Amino acid sequence: MDRLKDIGLHLLHWYNENKRDLPWRKTKDPYKIWISEIMLQQTRVDTVIEYYLRFLKRFPDVFKLSEAREEDVLSAWKGLGYYTRARNLQKAADFIVKNHGGVFPSTFEDIRRLPGIGEYTAGAVLSIAFNQEYPAVDGNVLRVISRIEGLEEDIGKEKVKKGIGEIVLKMMPEGNASDFNQSLMELGALICIPVNPICRECPVNGFCIANLTERQNELPFKIKKEKNTEPIEYWVAVIQDKHHILMEFRSRESLLGRMWGFPMIEKNETEEFEKQFEEKYGLKLKKKSVIGTTKHVFTHQVWKMIVVRCELEEKHSFASELRWISEEEQKELPIPTAFQRVFKLLDNENGWEQMELET
Repeated sequence: MDRLKDIGLHLLHWYNENKRDLPWRKTKDPYKIWISEIMLQQTRVDTVIEYYLRFLKRFPDVFKLSEAREEDVLSAWKGLGYYTRARNLQKAADFIVKNHGGVFPSTFEDIRRLPGIGEYTAGAVLSIAFNQEYPAVDGNVLRVISRIEGLEEDIGKEKVKKGIGEIVLKMMPEGNASDFNQSLMELGALICIPVNPICRECPVNGFCIANLTERQNELPFKIKKEKNTEPIEYWVAVIQDKHHILMEFRSRESLLGRMWGFPMIEKNETEEFEKQFEEKYGLKLKKKSVIGTTKHVFTHQVWKMIVVRCELEEKHSFASELRWISEEEQKELPIPTAFQRVFKLLDNENGWEQMELET
């Protein structure tokens, strides 16, 4: 038998015997599978499950998602991070309603036209929901195939990814695209993990070149790009009035735009704290104490947030993007993880009960 086809059959058998019981594996609805795939980007499976079930209860189909307020969609996404994913979900749902009558498209070209969907997600939806023979090459699959084939080329290169996709198609058992693609993802998640893979439990260890040559921890090969991780320092002002807190609705142009956060300014050693806040927000503040510091890492920058308790010296009008928010409102507003960390500092400081926090 062809070696690659033999590997495919072994993986398929292993998957059918060992796959995890996950909610998105109980459906062939492309809408639900699409939601799960977008949520699983950059997020752990055990974290996604609760969000997935709650999101589908609130937005069970493309029509409900399309007609929802953006603020409600972002609120349902709160804690998952990378909020552009949620915005693109709604844009894509709107596109499907307007251009496909609410029916999820079933061709690669049509799915790729949807906002926020790349080749991997298109391949995943087509193969898992429609059982069409398309590869779904994510990080797990790149790692698994690189090790099985002993590839020493940089998996960050598009031509290498394309080549791995072609290998996946050669392995794919006929008529089993859905389960086979999931078997590769599952193997990468459970057995063929990034460091110290559990090769003794691998169903294809006898075929795997990396295993046979003891290069499991050398592959896959990828040239690491240097990142600028020098943190940007911000002053973050916490201004409370009994059970309300002053918060900012961030503009569409800013990072974490169209969500709620705290008034903040980039730290400037040459200008006074109070003067900076007055210039930006029209706030006349008196700095009382530093509550603590917290850090949030984005894909392209790092924030170091110095959280300062302040009081208003004068209760007058201030910038229109600021509003007093009650404790109850905080539970419903889209507040990204970066600012939820500030609430956690507040909890540790004075025990004031806040929303459930994601860390």
